[in-house]
Amino acid sequence: MQSFKTIISIAIISVILTNCGSQKKEGDAAINDKKAALEKLKAERNKTDEEIRKLQDELEKIDTNSVNDAKIKLVAVAPVAVQDFKHYIDLRGKIDAEQISYITPRGMGGQVKAIYVKEGQPVKKGQLLLKLDDAIQAQAVVAARQQLEGLKTQLGYAKNIYERQQNLWEKGIGTEVQLLSAQTNAKALEDQLKAASEQVKIAVEQQNLTNIYSDVSGVADMVNVKVGEIFTGMGQIKIVNTSSLKVIANVPENYIGRVRKGSSLVVNVTDINKSFNSTVSLVSQSIDPVSRGFIAEAKIPSDPLLKPNQTAVMKLLDYQSVNAVVIPVNTLQTDEKGKYVYVMENRGNGKFAAKKRNISIGEIYGENVEVKSGLAAGDQLITEGYQNLYDGQLISTELK
Repeated sequence: MQSFKTIISIAIISVILTNCGSQKKEGDAAINDKKAALEKLKAERNKTDEEIRKLQDELEKIDTNSVNDAKIKLVAVAPVAVQDFKHYIDLRGKIDAEQISYITPRGMGGQVKAIYVKEGQPVKKGQLLLKLDDAIQAQAVVAARQQLEGLKTQLGYAKNIYERQQNLWEKGIGTEVQLLSAQTNAKALEDQLKAASEQVKIAVEQQNLTNIYSDVSGVADMVNVKVGEIFTGMGQIKIVNTSSLKVIANVPENYIGRVRKGSSLVVNVTDINKSFNSTVSLVSQSIDPVSRGFIAEAKIPSDPLLKPNQTAVMKLLDYQSVNAVVIPVNTLQTDEKGKYVYVMENRGNGKFAAKKRNISIGEIYGENVEVKSGLAAGDQLITEGYQNLYDGQLISTELK
């Protein structure tokens, strides 16, 4: 019984394997048939396309009113030329002055008694700007000078006594103690006179602290104090010297490898329609944790129209190529194979067609793009009417 079941199982498996093999052969045959049919259709299509092309060429020769069964498209072309290409990093910055001074008192400040400067007025270094209340300091000067004069009188009297006592001593009159006492008294008064002279100088200097002078030459950009107010120097008077100016910009940290001291740049001040060529004079050594950028500075020449905090555009040169093929970026198109443009191709007999040209590009800046390969100087680039063109479409640069 067991042997019979085994025989039956073997028979069933054989049948299944036979059917699978037959189905596999039938599937392979179907695939091969479809491949053969596809190749046949492709060959027929190629033959048909070739016949169509020949008929179109013959038709163009005998019928000038018929053109490719399609309307000639009007385009504009420009010859491709080589030129120097430059790429800039455009940054928004501001103008600043090298010398901006906020005037402060040398002492503790005080009440303003007189003002000798107005906003917008030119000032020179060392010019008196303010006079603070100096009543107490003036009294101290008077007292110090009076004390000095008193000591001078006493010293004169003491010297006279000493000289007389010395003359008597030389004649054998008086004692040595009297001579030494007179000498010591004169010497002590001399020391006191020196100290009093220093006190007068200190008192005069204390009084001079009430005079507020400018420590730079420039223009009084801000005078925010009035007579009777207390002057402490907390942003009340600002002197700006615009003889030495600079532009400051915050550079994003992703450009840290492209910006260095000495890098060339152009500063554009659109408000006054002026540009200045310069170089990076300073690059900060740290990244700001908030803005995630670093500071770059460049010096620019003085100009009466330039003001501190005025907006400027810093164009940092980070790439340049000499004798590069450059085309307008708006002529650039993209498909599944990459970037391409259309150029005008001469078909002869006064006929021109659009030719699709695949290209590889480099940097893009402004309205131009650098072409690394695919175009050469002299190629006729289609600059207008390139939209919806197809490869081989007849074109014209003139209305007919």
